[in-house]
Amino acid sequence: MSDFLERSEAEEYASWFKALADATRIQIVTLLARSAVPLTVGQIVSAVEVGQSTVSHHLKGLADVGFVMVEREGSFSRYRLNQECVQAFPSAADVVMGRPAPTPTGPGDGRGRRDRAR
Repeated sequence: MSDFLERSEAEEYASWFKALADATRIQIVTLLARSAVPLTVGQIVSAVEVGQSTVSHHLKGLADVGFVMVEREGSFSRYRLNQECVQAFPSAADVVMGRPAPTPTGPGDGRGRRDRAR
């Protein structure tokens, strides 16, 4: 690991941390992580007890950074957690804090979007 974090990598990690810097977004991520199936906006609204437009706004922010995936079914959209991105998050925190990131184990090693961008 280099002592210096490249700007592009730092910006990506910052977007992840920023996306999670909201209590409602944390609730949404937790709900999706604990759900066995993708959820609709209505299901998420019922669980987190905030308005539909607020939930939609937060889902868009989470999808923009890759934490949430959207599955379109006709006029409905269902949301699920992107396991690759979520698994990469602890490694990102380790890198930012100067700790060695876990050693990758090959394809599908959980490092998320960064691998696909390279």
